[in-house]
Amino acid sequence: MTLIDISVPIRPAMPIYDRNPGVHLDRVLSIPRGDAANVSRLELGVHTGTHVDAPLHFFEGGSAAEELPLEPLVGRAYVADGSAIEGPIDGLALSACGIPPGAERVLLKTRNGLLWDRDDFTRDFVRLDGAGARLLVQMGIRLIGIDYLSIGDQDAHRALLDAGVVAVEGLDLRAVEPGWYELICLPLKVVGSDGAPARALLRRL
Repeated sequence: MTLIDISVPIRPAMPIYDRNPGVHLDRVLSIPRGDAANVSRLELGVHTGTHVDAPLHFFEGGSAAEELPLEPLVGRAYVADGSAIEGPIDGLALSACGIPPGAERVLLKTRNGLLWDRDDFTRDFVRLDGAGARLLVQMGIRLIGIDYLSIGDQDAHRALLDAGVVAVEGLDLRAVEPGWYELICLPLKVVGSDGAPARALLRRL
């Protein structure tokens, strides 16, 4: 069984969304300093790298990360080719991605993948607008993922999360060809959080 890791490595020098906490890894116990084992402390925002948004992210009183349904995060998924998209991912752009009828989990592979070569964050990335998000809801999509740090603008987030669509952000799809895969994406069970870091894998069907 060949697994493709589509998670972004967590490291101190990596793109972090504006105003989000950075990544800090500190060795608090150290064998060279005489401790019996190495033990580190990790500090990062819950929307760092590959992560899943909880409804609480945009709705005060919404469900938190520990309440995210796991079934949409595991199963048959379609990687859609959005490499030609330059502007917002609206309904017309989605139609050009060739999402098959009946697809419930969709990962959007866009030009955003090139941005993972940078250490700094940029707002020049492709994302859904509200119209695109509402079309996905109408299509019966249960999970939507994208290859940078935000699935879309505020309108898009609200449309998706309010409809119970799981949003996975920060995927690395550069080594993935469009087509059908099995997705395995498991967010950390962080109680009371508005999002959770995740490890995401694909297996070719």
